Order: sequence, then C-alpha cells, then structure tokens
Amino acid sequence: MVSRIKVLPQYLLPKQALTTLAGRVAGAKGGSMTTGLIRWFVGKYGVNMDEAVNPDIESYSSFNEFFTRPLREGARPLADADFICPVDGAISQFGEIDDHQIFQAKGHKFTTTQLVGGDASLAAHFQHGSFANLYLSPKDYHRLHMPCDGRLTRMIYVPGALFSVNPTTARGIPGLFARNERVVCVFESPEHGEFVMTLVGATIVGSMATVWHGVVNPPRQAKVCEWRYDDQQVVLKKGEEMGRFLLGSTIVMLFKPDTIKFNQDWAPERGIRLGEMMGNRPKA
Repeated sequence: MVSRIKVLPQYLLPKQALTTLAGRVAGAKGGSMTTGLIRWFVGKYGVNMDEAVNPDIESYSSFNEFFTRPLREGARPLADADFICPVDGAISQFGEIDDHQIFQAKGHKFTTTQLVGGDASLAAHFQHGSFANLYLSPKDYHRLHMPCDGRLTRMIYVPGALFSVNPTTARGIPGLFARNERVVCVFESPEHGEFVMTLVGATIVGSMATVWHGVVNPPRQAKVCEWRYDDQQVVLKKGEEMGRFLLGSTIVMLFKPDTIKFNQDWAPERGIRLGEMMGNRPKA
C-alpha cells in the first residue's frame, strides 16, 4: 500500500514531455553548462570515472556521450561460466517462470506474452522457463552486453508508458515492465537455444539503441514494429556489447526451460556487475 501511494504522482506527471525534454538536454553540446551538469551528476551518484576509458569529465561534449562512456579494458573481467551478467546494476527479481507468469514484486506479476508485445507463439517458447529482471540505476555503466553467444533473429519495438522503473515503482505499479515502452531482442544460441533480452524504457530515458540498428527510439511509434534478421548473420559473442540506454532503466531476460541454473549468490536487490557469473546450464 505504501509503495502504491508513493507512485501515485507518476500517473499525473507529463512523462512523455519530460522524457523529450531530458533527451534534448542530454544530447545538447552546452560547453561549460554540459561539464557542470556532468560534474554534478558524478558527485551526486558517486560515479567511478576511474573505470572509464576517458576519465576526464571536461572532455565530454554532451551528457549522452558521458552517460554511454565505455569502460577501460580489463575493468569487467568475464567469469568462466555458461552465462555472464550482461549489465552493471541490481537484481530486481529472477527465477522460474510460473507457467507464463513473471514475478515483478509482491502482489504483481505480468505475462511473457504481454512482455513481448502480444506474440503468444514466441512467449510459448519460454513457458516454465526462467527470467531475470535487472535494474540499472543512474550511477551504473549503461552499455548492455551479451550473456552468451547468440545470433539475432528478431527485434520488436513495443510502444508503452514511461513510468520510472526503480524498485519503489516496481512494487507499486502492476505489470510495470510489460506496460512501459520496450525493445524485445530475440537471439538463438548454438549451445543454449532461444533467449530474449528486453530493454525496458522509463521516464527520461531519452532513447534505447542496439549495435546492429542504432537508436530504436525516438521516434516513438504508436504501434508494434518488428524487424526480422533470419537472412542476416548478426552474431554477437559472450561479453560483446549489444545495446545501450540513454539514462537508467531495466532489462528483462527470458530463457527456455532447463537452460540456466542461476548463481547461488544471487538474491533480489543484490548489486551485480557486468561479467560476473549469472549461471550455468543445469547438469544432466
């Protein structure tokens, strides 16, 4: 009840307008004003610039350039595991898919069909499979990487709301990750079969981008849009970059049954880092 009360103002906020404004500010090359904004952000959120390829705050021409900064080589070593964590952030929830239901927070679930934009045949592949909802806070590194080798087969843009995706909102808004705007990326792994990485938009997330397409939004479409890659070889290796957020959000992953046994050290709200062990294939 407390969480629901806390998120009530989000229903009234002009989220689309705020997001558009934030995108313009983040993309602007404002000289000393941009540097001041970046310096404030680094101080407020405790961003570790020593991990960046370029730690010089004054050298970034826009906030977006700073926000999507690459990490220096060796900053995130890859674990010897079948699946590695694809992001820096925190675990929202993870575990088994209950038939078609994904657990969001106490009292809240959403379906795999809702998540992927209404494609029941695609969702059926993950019935009784596994999921992981991973949250990226403002301070985190915001490039997304591959948990395992995979070949892209489809990308689906699903229009939706732009609620915040922080933990309080996840506890207070039903079906949050299946209500917000999102980009569903479907991969086929030679070792692990089909899996999905869903980039979930949020308030003031200026855009979401993938390495094969570039910026997917804006423009924000009013209908579901789909791209097929069956006749292309868009192949990414474990640990390679696959996309990025311009400002913080969440990624929701789906795996088929008997594909992954999650890291026993994982727990909801636990911090995570790119490259750590996410899990291994269950032993026969």
